[in-house]
Amino acid sequence: MSSTSEIRVFAPATVANVACGYDVLGFAIDSPGDEIVVRHAEKPGLRITQITGDNGMLPKDPSQNTAGVAALDLLRHLGMTDRGIEMEIHKKLPFGSGLGSSAASAVAGAFAVNKLIGEPLSKQQLLPFAMTGEASADGAWHADNVAPCLLGGIVFIRSNEELDVAQLQAPANLWCAVVHPDIEILTRIAREILPKEIPLINATQQIGNLGGLLCGIIQEDYGLISRSIHDVIAEPRRQKLIPNFYKAKRAALAAGALGFSISGAGPSVFALCEGEETAHKVAEAVSKIFLSIPLNCQAYVSRINPHGVHVIGEPSKS
Repeated sequence: MSSTSEIRVFAPATVANVACGYDVLGFAIDSPGDEIVVRHAEKPGLRITQITGDNGMLPKDPSQNTAGVAALDLLRHLGMTDRGIEMEIHKKLPFGSGLGSSAASAVAGAFAVNKLIGEPLSKQQLLPFAMTGEASADGAWHADNVAPCLLGGIVFIRSNEELDVAQLQAPANLWCAVVHPDIEILTRIAREILPKEIPLINATQQIGNLGGLLCGIIQEDYGLISRSIHDVIAEPRRQKLIPNFYKAKRAALAAGALGFSISGAGPSVFALCEGEETAHKVAEAVSKIFLSIPLNCQAYVSRINPHGVHVIGEPSKS
């Protein structure tokens, strides 16, 4: 048994797609996020002893819970399913928010258990186990939330099937403003309304925008980033699910945003900005649009989080 008897970890919210990178691009922000605590126990097997912040929606059966599924998959891989482990889940990410709630729980579950048992695997090696956890919630296999939550930074996924991912360092003064209006959009619904076929002209434009965005990030070219944050495939269909979306977009751009779009499947929206001051102005401008409906909302301003999931507090020692 490891000398560490208890571990508390934080897994951050993520912005997936980043407009033109549907299912292949995402980044982590500083907050909000989920917390998971794991500790050694005498009784063999993994047990979830407490869940908070879920309004009674999440099961305590580890095989039915995204955090538990990820942790169990890891323990099976290591041949350690008989280890006695207790887990607490503290949900601080809203469900159906477009901020990677399921991904955060899955990442935190795998990462925390890996830390507790002595860290036999690297963060990169934990990716398939966290993916299995998230897939248990929505049936999809795409790493644009899981990978940035786990690894931090901006992550490009060349292949979801092979989990071939690459981290990009964010430009030094790149900030994000995220606003979450208090409505829920199910990922299943947001996917069902997407077009089954894409005209060649739209596919070409989207590929150009994605390439431009990646180049802009690598070269720290804010003008190129701004010209590239455009989604011609998902946003035109999904915007109808978010009240006053285009009013919010116009307000964000008028306040100085480099670009504005939907975070994941929504309803959260995000803007990339040059500088913290601009990001705060954008968050305020977008919030005013939702509050005028009236629709309550929460705003978050953050740099791109370079660390992803991490231990918080001092680990308890036995």
